[in-house]
Amino acid sequence: MDHYDLLIIGSGPAGFSAAVRAVDFGMSVCLIEGDHLGGAGIMNGALTSKTMYELSQDYSIAARVDRGYRASALSVDYNQVLKTVITAGKEKQYQMLSQIETFAHSEKSLGKIRLLRGYASFEDPHTLYVEAKTGEKLRLSGKHILIATGSRPREYPGLEVDGEHIIDSNGIVSLKRFPERIMIIGSGIIGCEFSFIFSNFKQTEVHLIDRANRVLPYEDDDVGAYVARNLANNGVIIHHTAQLREIIRHPGGFMQAILDYDDGHSKVVEIDVALIAIGRIPNIESLKLENAGIKATDKNTLTINDCCQVLIDGIPSHIYAAGDVTGHSQLYSVAELQGRKAVENMAGTETSPLDYSHMSTLMFFKPELAAVGANEKKLQKEGIPYISAYYSNKLVNRNIAMRSTTGFIKILVSNDSEHRILGVRASGPQASAYIVSVAHLINRGDSLREVLQIFYPHPSVAEGIQECLRAIVGRSIYKPIAFPDDIIIREWTPEAKSL
Repeated sequence: MDHYDLLIIGSGPAGFSAAVRAVDFGMSVCLIEGDHLGGAGIMNGALTSKTMYELSQDYSIAARVDRGYRASALSVDYNQVLKTVITAGKEKQYQMLSQIETFAHSEKSLGKIRLLRGYASFEDPHTLYVEAKTGEKLRLSGKHILIATGSRPREYPGLEVDGEHIIDSNGIVSLKRFPERIMIIGSGIIGCEFSFIFSNFKQTEVHLIDRANRVLPYEDDDVGAYVARNLANNGVIIHHTAQLREIIRHPGGFMQAILDYDDGHSKVVEIDVALIAIGRIPNIESLKLENAGIKATDKNTLTINDCCQVLIDGIPSHIYAAGDVTGHSQLYSVAELQGRKAVENMAGTETSPLDYSHMSTLMFFKPELAAVGANEKKLQKEGIPYISAYYSNKLVNRNIAMRSTTGFIKILVSNDSEHRILGVRASGPQASAYIVSVAHLINRGDSLREVLQIFYPHPSVAEGIQECLRAIVGRSIYKPIAFPDDIIIREWTPEAKSL
């Protein structure tokens, strides 16, 4: 039996970052992966979907005719798009593989990484049984074990994914051509992103099923309404308050989707492909956790402490978990930080607990939407008084110059003398870039007074942040009274709710 300092199940963002961080501490690591190197985050997730998004954005810009130029004979080939997407995924995989091979054999490296292709399960709390893809059956022991098996798309009851006509987010790469008509089931982030991607290419009639009567149901209503307007403007047909009853297949490949609406009427829509996008569930079923004394929660996740140690009967153990299996936000960045945090705790390095309250989220829409910190729904639920400030990109010089004024900055601050920044939602060009600076301000607990002392470069899209904050204290260059639709200041208190 081979023994390692650390056994890692899964090579996604959590597992890979943990393996590399473990090398920094001189650990011997066995990284076990049964599918794609890099996990769903590379070939079936963040990287490939965002590559497809960027290509769709490029096409959408090239197709515009309102900027004084026109691209002639513009066309797009799905196979070429897919080839570019897969090339991007492989490029990242080979970067990862090159580093793994370096640490596998380099005499200059303190630690070592072995990549083992296969599927692992627990034999006991310190031993994994691995069925390698070579056909070998191995038993490995580890001082520490990290579970980083990620998640998979949630199934829709009654719909069987066939990879051709019924697909999930993993099945995008299996399509051979742009569907003539696609129905996307689920109006969360994933469903909205793919709605924008396919509608950007203008080759597909896109139907989006919105069960909750508000896309992005966990975001504030004004943000959801804004995204819905942009989807509609991009050509997406949104079916609000609709639920899929059944899909009937017909000879020739086309299908009929029967939708039932909350008001009692039904509609039949002809489609070629249905894309299921109703969330993801953790991959833990095959791990035989009971052999390690681990019990999953009712949500199929693993309970961890601030150091990412799995709690067994309430006691921190030598087994760790990171990424989607922990039940925290299913974000690449969260998985990566948890993987690093777990290893640092194994090595005895003192670090601060991970703060999940101020995570930045990027939504690849048209235009992109970025979020950090609390939204109004969260603050109202917790009874926290706040001031909401909305500032339109129509008033920001850089956006005017870019001819891209769709979007806004929305900032929530505490309704007290400090005016601490509690949360931000931003949409428009470069929103994903400057949201990180706002996250830093939130983490520092800076007050509005301190933030307004910062010099913002001109012209920049970030000046919208400055003007939005100035508007809260009546110091903005443009005033709400002159632009009532573009600058909106509102206050909320628990007392106001009851009036």
